[in-house]
Amino acid sequence: MIVSDLFTLPAFVAYLAVGILYFVAFLVTYIWITPQREMALIRDGNLAATISLGGAAVGFVQPLASAIAHSVNLLDLALWGLVAWAVQLLTHFVLRLVVRDLRGKIEGDVRSVAVFVAVVAACVGAINAAAMSY
Repeated sequence: MIVSDLFTLPAFVAYLAVGILYFVAFLVTYIWITPQREMALIRDGNLAATISLGGAAVGFVQPLASAIAHSVNLLDLALWGLVAWAVQLLTHFVLRLVVRDLRGKIEGDVRSVAVFVAVVAACVGAINAAAMSY
């Protein structure tokens, strides 16, 4: 029984590895494209930077998890993971247009703005994830 259960272990490891790789690469990309220096702000105790980055991470992971659950192979996962990535980055750029001086507000630790940004990112991620479940 246990041997038959372990038959799918290589696929599990592959999907997990791709998921973790995409997650880390998304965080690096997101931190790189934002004008503020999230990691330095977080190290300095800026809660707004933590909240906004966390919301973006959750907003990306939701559709990534959906892609992992619904993809038929690793290439399918990779392509839908890129869609999730693009949608979340686009969400950030739209939020930069909607929220005047987003950088200054995050750097100023304006938590109400950070919560708004995080909630929008998470909501877009949930919609994106649901759309991927076709």
